[in-house]
Amino acid sequence: MTPPTRPIIIQGGMGIAVSSWRLAREVSRRGHLGVVSGTALDGVLARRLQDGDPGGHLRRALEAFPSPAMAQRVLDRYFLEGGRPEGRPYRPHSRLTISPSREAIELSLVGNFAEVWLAKEGHDGLVGINLLEKVQTATASATLGAMLAGVDYVLMGAGVPRETPRLLNDFAAGRAGHLTIEVTGATRVHRASLDPVTYLGDDLPPLKRPACLAIVSLHVLASYLARDEEIRPDGFVVEGPRAGGHSAPPRGRMSLDALGDPVYGAKDEADLAKVAQTGLPFWLAGGCSTPERVAEALAVGAAGVQVGSLFALAAESGLRPDLRQQLLDDLADDTLSVRNDPLASPTGFPFKVAPVEGTLSQPDVYGARERICDLGYLRVPAERPDGSVVYRCPADRVDMYVKKGGQEGDTVGRKCLCNALFADVGLGQLRKDGYAEPAAVTLGQDLEGAKVLQRLHPDGWTTGEALDWLLTGVGGASGDR
Repeated sequence: MTPPTRPIIIQGGMGIAVSSWRLAREVSRRGHLGVVSGTALDGVLARRLQDGDPGGHLRRALEAFPSPAMAQRVLDRYFLEGGRPEGRPYRPHSRLTISPSREAIELSLVGNFAEVWLAKEGHDGLVGINLLEKVQTATASATLGAMLAGVDYVLMGAGVPRETPRLLNDFAAGRAGHLTIEVTGATRVHRASLDPVTYLGDDLPPLKRPACLAIVSLHVLASYLARDEEIRPDGFVVEGPRAGGHSAPPRGRMSLDALGDPVYGAKDEADLAKVAQTGLPFWLAGGCSTPERVAEALAVGAAGVQVGSLFALAAESGLRPDLRQQLLDDLADDTLSVRNDPLASPTGFPFKVAPVEGTLSQPDVYGARERICDLGYLRVPAERPDGSVVYRCPADRVDMYVKKGGQEGDTVGRKCLCNALFADVGLGQLRKDGYAEPAAVTLGQDLEGAKVLQRLHPDGWTTGEALDWLLTGVGGASGDR
């Protein structure tokens, strides 16, 4: 499939709801690709509904959901008129597993639908959703929910998305979709299945097949995916190690610099000529935050660039206002830096962490938090000797992780990113003892563009201002659609 159009700017999918529908909608209606983060949208919906759905946006989206009965079940379960009473924790929601409950699937379908539907509301621009291969048990329901809302692109990173193109084909044809789930210590193949007819029946509308962009770090992976029609995406985002969030580890034996960050070398640079030889369009990401870098990307044959941090700091970002302002203040003082922490993420991938007072980047805040895994998006399934499957996370209690067959050494330095990223957008859990989950802010390590924009807009910038600046001197400048 050929992507419907080739935008110059792709706004990166960031965090849990940092790339919110508001941000994606603003980018899309200006003629580029706005992308919602597809991570944990079941939990985002459940918590926003418990906060009373300020503005009524989610309830408006749910009115458009193809199955009114399913939407009503989700509302009945989570919506609180006027929001939670002060001091009440969020109620838990069902977790997605290899064989999830119907309740978990329905919440995921509705949550992903709502975010994409709101991003697409009121304009004819393109909207994408960013998913993580590392969160495999959520992939099928997140994809189907987004397709129900007419998503135009599915971007898949943090792994090798071999099965995503086929999943999109199957759902578009109204067939059941299947995914192979990586299970530690597996003695057999574990597969997750989702049949749209089972969940929506006569309410299932015709589905459009979105374009698939694989997020890769090396030309080798691009060539591998492009060689076989069964696994071939519709294009690539070639992401360098300076990009925010998770990044691929260096090739070969990992070494660390004086700050403890992984050291990347020439072997970690993609050969763009070989990416171009696949014949598929590609965008560059990581260190592409200036007009000069946009022009350079176009000059080497890229369709454009993917940019994250400029939009994470924009007014329409889902990032909590106080955190965003602190980052902007630190940027102005030239004290903002971003570490590529090799231990923070439970996934084992290096993860960018910005040092912000009061967040998990501070050793005292990290040390004061009781280890608990009650959201579990980054849990890894593991097979027991009897063939049953357990789910474990190295950011959980050490004894619990070891009891489930994990190694104690794997728990050192791990941070609960699930709870922290919810806190980043004002949806952090409040524990029964009054403890509020702290945030953990991620940004890219390329701050050059943000520094220039801040000089141009000392009081902060909007998404439109960021787009106009990025496209300085490039044809196809942004404009409302």
